[in-house]
Amino acid sequence: MNANNLDGIFLSYTKILTRLKLLNISTKNGNEITHKDLRKAISVMNKKHPNCRWQSQKLKSKRYYILIEGFYWLIYVYFQKEKKQIDADINFFEIRIKQYEKALHLNPKSLFEKDIKKSELNNYFDRGNTTIKKAIIKMNKATEKNFSKIIDGEKFISKEGVEWLCKNCFKKKYLELLEQYKMELTELYIAKGYIYDNFFGRN
Repeated sequence: MNANNLDGIFLSYTKILTRLKLLNISTKNGNEITHKDLRKAISVMNKKHPNCRWQSQKLKSKRYYILIEGFYWLIYVYFQKEKKQIDADINFFEIRIKQYEKALHLNPKSLFEKDIKKSELNNYFDRGNTTIKKAIIKMNKATEKNFSKIIDGEKFISKEGVEWLCKNCFKKKYLELLEQYKMELTELYIAKGYIYDNFFGRN
């Protein structure tokens, strides 16, 4: 693979800064993005999405490169100014999933396929019982629907209700589900012979 093709997959920090400048992307204060700003952004990126493996180290070198998908994350999530970062993050993964499904010729997959026991929602969302109760009340008021059902004497929240709670009250969980599915698609993408982080080798 020649250097030009490589630039379409992995970018050095210097090339990222050049592209950000050409795209007129700046800091929240409107200043030109510096190397220090970029390093901070990449640190946040790696902390939030370590499973995505967006930073790769070139073999036999100490130089780090950012996968093009990670570069897009920096543009559309970290350095964007229009949305809350969690909303931009969710939107980014929703779009990437659609792109992967299209590339792999897969039908869209629902992330919410099971009803969940109400008593297990605190573990599912990693939140306290009081928070869960308030979220369910909010959901019932907002939708004017009852997503509860009794199965074998146990109260469950339907998969539609779980989806609503994820998308409107517990966005961190929704983002987690999106990232998990996106990486499943990524592994299928690699298995098909497409290049991801396997060009330099995984850290």
